[in-house]
Amino acid sequence: MADYGGAGRAVTARAVVLVSADVGLRQRLKDRLTELRWTVREAGGGAEAMALVDLEQPEALVVDGWLPDLEVGEFAGWMEKMCPRMDLLRVDGGSTPGSARSPRRNELLHALREAQEFDGGATPAVAQAESAGLRVPVTSAAATSFDAARFATGLKLWLPEMVGETPAMLELARLIRLVAPRTATVLIEGETGTGKEVVAKAVHRLSARAGKPFVVLNCAAIPESLLEAELFGHTRGAFTGAVRSRIGRIEAADGGTLFLDEIGEMPLALQAKMLRFLECGELQKVGENDSVLVDVRVIAATHQELERKAEEKLFRLDLYHRLAVFPVEVPALRDRMEDLPLLVEFFLEQMARTAPRKSISGEALGVLGEYRWPGNVRELMHVLERASILAEDRAEIGAADVQVRVKRRG
Repeated sequence: MADYGGAGRAVTARAVVLVSADVGLRQRLKDRLTELRWTVREAGGGAEAMALVDLEQPEALVVDGWLPDLEVGEFAGWMEKMCPRMDLLRVDGGSTPGSARSPRRNELLHALREAQEFDGGATPAVAQAESAGLRVPVTSAAATSFDAARFATGLKLWLPEMVGETPAMLELARLIRLVAPRTATVLIEGETGTGKEVVAKAVHRLSARAGKPFVVLNCAAIPESLLEAELFGHTRGAFTGAVRSRIGRIEAADGGTLFLDEIGEMPLALQAKMLRFLECGELQKVGENDSVLVDVRVIAATHQELERKAEEKLFRLDLYHRLAVFPVEVPALRDRMEDLPLLVEFFLEQMARTAPRKSISGEALGVLGEYRWPGNVRELMHVLERASILAEDRAEIGAADVQVRVKRRG
């Protein structure tokens, strides 16, 4: 460890994080820096880079001009604030004025220059390596804009899908950010309507599989007699009505992520076959003797207590343990009511994409705040949509427009 000024953790000398969605560029830089005796860590996006920096503060960070999950300029601003002693360079050789300077910056610039020349010539910015500014313009619609208000609160674990700033939501975002780059199975637990599929999509988006399929199967929405064929696929004539062969959801997710919603509804007989797939990565279609090897990350979700179901012999305990390698819990809305105003604004903004933008009165927000939300965030979205319709041409939603189900006492 080496400490060259400033407060906080000491930086790890000769350690660098390369942040780019371009695997080839990362590999070229890694080869050159490894030859110069640097310890190199790679990240395909901003969230993955945050996880690496959390584990071991590197001496330097090299970031590309575009990231798939975060806006580059705001990502850099966060890094400068949280890691003031880390040398922050961009791939074209530019850096931020006033930021820390690595004692070995020339080695980094040399590696960057060689990597750029490999592509047919150094960029003008490399020749002006000390040029100002890391705020590279975002050129892809896939990039997500950064919420400055949330950044100002010191929200280090911000994810665009996670609307909320309560401790429970910050912890959820932290866990997503930590597990996403890995291959471990994830079990998402939480009440109906809390947004478990949103969490699953965030894990997929922040993983190396982001460019591959994200396939969803709701185990409660398909009849038990058809669920196995839907999941594993089937051959022609395997059962009545199978007029042609068909790949299943697992095979369709090859290279990507399979999200099994309501996994607690999966029949026991099918659970044994699912366990075998998780253990060996092989699947066998209904009516087929040969096995197919696929590369799929599985994320499951449930609103049930699977461990209790396992004790009652209604769910396989070995499958539960295989799914719950990394369990995360999505908090109920009633347990994070401080996030209600943020959620309301988020949904009103979404509705404004197809209808005139409406605001909400303080009285209406008070009505929402007094409700317990058994249907959680999904119910809130539907209540706001109904209120917006009831408000007709008025620009503001009033208390009379908010209709929630109040349990009548007999």
